[in-house]
Amino acid sequence: MEIKFPYKSILLVCSVGVARSRMAEGYLRDFFSNNNIDVEVISGGISSHARDGMLISMDAKLAMEEIGIKLSETSLSIDLKRYPEIIEKADLILTLTEKHKKEIHEFIGKNHKEIYTIKEFGGKSGDIEDPSMKEEIFTKVRNEIIEYLTEGLKKYSF
Repeated sequence: MEIKFPYKSILLVCSVGVARSRMAEGYLRDFFSNNNIDVEVISGGISSHARDGMLISMDAKLAMEEIGIKLSETSLSIDLKRYPEIIEKADLILTLTEKHKKEIHEFIGKNHKEIYTIKEFGGKSGDIEDPSMKEEIFTKVRNEIIEYLTEGLKKYSF
């Protein structure tokens, strides 16, 4: 069966861009690589406290390593408000929360972009909570991200 995936570039958006969106980015990069599908996947933060140049959360890295996905040791956070071209380039924008979705809409205005929360992409509603400062929930958050991304990808015969 031939897989038809309509997007060439996916942007994952959270508050700062060092944990949730990075776990989602790592999962999708791994997924597309394993399926020999050429899709650019990038992540960043949109909230007022998003910063450029922060290292990825060690807890996020460890949570992903538990399932065999290695996040970059050198990749740094991206404040999407400083790089609107990244938002413009994306065919699909997936956010971790409704608040992030609203912030993206406010930043870029209403346009042709497909913007969903990760849970909406997976056919549900709601947010994926921020695990910062709560080491014990990184695994729960990782599992939620993977569950809803996997459900969403099933629409494309994966």
